[in-house]
Amino acid sequence: MQSDMGIVGLGVMGSNLARNIERNGFSVAVYNYEPEMRESFLAKFGDGHAFQGAETIPALVERTERPRRILMMIKAGAPVDSVIEQLEPHLDEGDIVIDGGNSHYPDTDRRIERLAKRGVHFVGMGVSGGEEGALHGPSLMPGGDPRMYERLRPVLEKIAAQVDSGPCVTYCGKGSAGHFVKMVHNGIEYGDMQLIAEAYDLLRHAFGLTPDRIRSIFEEWNRGELQSFLIEITARIVAFPDDQGAEGILLDRILDAAGQKGTGKWTTITALELGVPIPTITAAVDGRVLSSMKPLRAKLSGLYEGPDSAFRGDVDQAIADVRAALYASKICSYAQGFDLLQQASAEFAYGVRLDELARIWKGGCIIRAAFLVRIHHAYREDGKLANLLLDKDFREDLASRAAAWRRVVERGVALGVPTPGMAASLAYFDTLRRDQGPANLIQAQRDLFGAHTYQRTDREGTFHTHWD
Repeated sequence: MQSDMGIVGLGVMGSNLARNIERNGFSVAVYNYEPEMRESFLAKFGDGHAFQGAETIPALVERTERPRRILMMIKAGAPVDSVIEQLEPHLDEGDIVIDGGNSHYPDTDRRIERLAKRGVHFVGMGVSGGEEGALHGPSLMPGGDPRMYERLRPVLEKIAAQVDSGPCVTYCGKGSAGHFVKMVHNGIEYGDMQLIAEAYDLLRHAFGLTPDRIRSIFEEWNRGELQSFLIEITARIVAFPDDQGAEGILLDRILDAAGQKGTGKWTTITALELGVPIPTITAAVDGRVLSSMKPLRAKLSGLYEGPDSAFRGDVDQAIADVRAALYASKICSYAQGFDLLQQASAEFAYGVRLDELARIWKGGCIIRAAFLVRIHHAYREDGKLANLLLDKDFREDLASRAAAWRRVVERGVALGVPTPGMAASLAYFDTLRRDQGPANLIQAQRDLFGAHTYQRTDREGTFHTHWD
């Protein structure tokens, strides 16, 4: 018996995607490097279901119907190349290998080129939604040859999250577009999480609110313009009792050192290489690195005194200001991510449709949020929109929140509670809204010390001054 699809990798994401695919009417052959994981999976889910195990990679290839569709759900990097090396001798022309991990997009381009020499197609596909999304409906971001997407579409549209505008999957573009899009999705996710953490920090440590009060605030925010998966889970977390025996809330016992797997860092590096400013996302990456410097922070906390951190003012107004600042900062963070996607699509000839990305991120993925409906509308109305800050609706949102946004950043500075993400978003906004900035001084300095020349505002041409 041959299966409709093959899957390599039965970790949390791989096993849940396999179950999702099978539940939607497709038979699946499964392989895992550690045989006990394969046996455990088949023991749990095999009876009465259209799964068959494969003891080796050649056996998996043999048990998958031609032209084959084989999905890898394994750790990015060397493991992907290792599996490709094992698969390659057994594949036939026209087969498709799909990488559903968080691979770096240059690796995807290299693998496409490698397998193309054998007539085998390679598809890099971002998968977002975590454990539950993989099982019940993720957001899927495949790239590569558009003809291969058509062959994968019957499966992908069935297993993706379903929203009012259709399944949360779309063809992202040529080459490594799928993995590039997922990388930027994760960069936006970094920005979202940093901004929410700053809002929590202000509520808890600047305004001195109780965990129960903060939970109520996030629950209220999740019923309005900030409604999103990340706000929803934050409301569940902030007052959750310690389930391991200690008194108080669990959050107070979790070490404040955030981990990262590299996609946020890749987003920042790529943005620098392409010359696209993404200060909020970069501040989020820096925030995680700074959080990991726990021993140094512990030492410095005993050497330096901060300002008087007692808040004196109208707490209700301060909470409303944080809500406004969080939303405005979020708009700028998404504007940066979509700008990077737009510039990269032009640079790498991906052919990305920004309206479609906003649409498929409305459900299934980690950054799913109500205001993605408005981003979808903005890019659908104007496919060449240069920046979200130019959209009429978002212009009104930012203008109505600017004063509160400034008060929040000022308060954070005055109270010694850092808000690097909100401050970076505000600086991005202020820089873009000013027609005249101080870069003329920088150009003059460059010309004086290095004869780099400059342009004038009142005439055409390039000029150099002997500043002595």
